[in-house]
Amino acid sequence: MTALKVSLEKGTEAANKYALGVSLVIIPQIYIAFVLTKYITENPKILETLDKIGVVIFIFLSFYFYRESKKSKIKVEGLQSKKENPFLAGITLSVLNMFAIPFFCGTAVLLDSFNLFSFDFISILFFTIGSLIGTFYILYLYGKFAKTIQKKTGKLTKDINIILAILTALVAVFTLLKLIYTFLATS
Repeated sequence: MTALKVSLEKGTEAANKYALGVSLVIIPQIYIAFVLTKYITENPKILETLDKIGVVIFIFLSFYFYRESKKSKIKVEGLQSKKENPFLAGITLSVLNMFAIPFFCGTAVLLDSFNLFSFDFISILFFTIGSLIGTFYILYLYGKFAKTIQKKTGKLTKDINIILAILTALVAVFTLLKLIYTFLATS
């Protein structure tokens, strides 16, 4: 959504700089994710603790998105352009994105479970390059087609916060149910 906003406010070139900033931060995020994934697979008790923390985080996120959905809606088209560097904004927002590392951890575990990935240097290198190119390209496309996307999405972008509130609440409920089931099964 930020790539769309940058493109609408500052143009496609600024959106490309934003996309480059986001994409470059993926390299250390993937490295951290693979180190964590390897450590977590060797220590399964950590996964249970992460599930408990995750429930709390997703409940807070659900309340946050719900509260944001109740605020007045702002039309993106009429906003004044701020004097900020889109490349640095991309880096900053990507560093602050707390979902990237768990996403890459989950992706590594999923690929490993199907024997499509191993934790050797070549696999990690190709995964990193592919993720970097894929992230840049999808953000590039968001920037390129920002006006078209804004016209076509209409009500969806207006209600995105309520959709995110529902999704994060569902993740919290399913994780809580999994924890309860695990607790009852071990008792």
